[in-house]
Amino acid sequence: MTSLTASALLHLSRRQFAMGAGALAAAAALPSLALAQARNIPLAELMVPQALPDVWAGNPEAKVTIIEYASLTCSHCAAFHETTYKQIKTKYLDTGKARMSVREFPFDPLATAGFMLGRCQPAEKRNALIDLLFAQQRTWAFSDKPFEGLLGVVRQAGISQGDVESCLNDKDIYQKVSQIRDMGQQKFGVASTPTFFVNGTALVGNQSMAEFEKIIEPLLK
Repeated sequence: MTSLTASALLHLSRRQFAMGAGALAAAAALPSLALAQARNIPLAELMVPQALPDVWAGNPEAKVTIIEYASLTCSHCAAFHETTYKQIKTKYLDTGKARMSVREFPFDPLATAGFMLGRCQPAEKRNALIDLLFAQQRTWAFSDKPFEGLLGVVRQAGISQGDVESCLNDKDIYQKVSQIRDMGQQKFGVASTPTFFVNGTALVGNQSMAEFEKIIEPLLK
């Protein structure tokens, strides 16, 4: 991706979107590649400051830190947020036992646009917008006019088209979102989404609550 503007996205058809994302998404979807590259990372390395600050859900001082690398147009990520994430939130985030942050790993211009819009909101509203975009993913990411669908979703969060256009023309935010993705790929071996690090232990794919519990419970003792 070399440029991203509101006007360019407005004329993005579903076919163009799919073609533009195809090569990267196809490579990243290979389970063998993901398992070969994803590796346990010391938590201190994962917590090196990113191009944009992490936005946490849960207790900032919790013993357990969960970092998710996700793409907003990834159906496996949306499925995780619809199922396992809600269980994690209830059992660990809301009880102060863990904290969790979603880091940007967009596979295509549309996912980049969604993440940029999240970063243009106040920190306390960013995660709510990400949750909304995952919850309504099928209405925008898989429509014939995906950017128009995206506009429809973010309007529900009170974001006007003018605000959308201003945000998507912000080259600084665009570059920083891209830098988070690049760092995840180059330094931490992220190759597909979702990829999680639980206190540095890597989990790849839409994992069940049971898989998270195997890692989290010993950390809480």
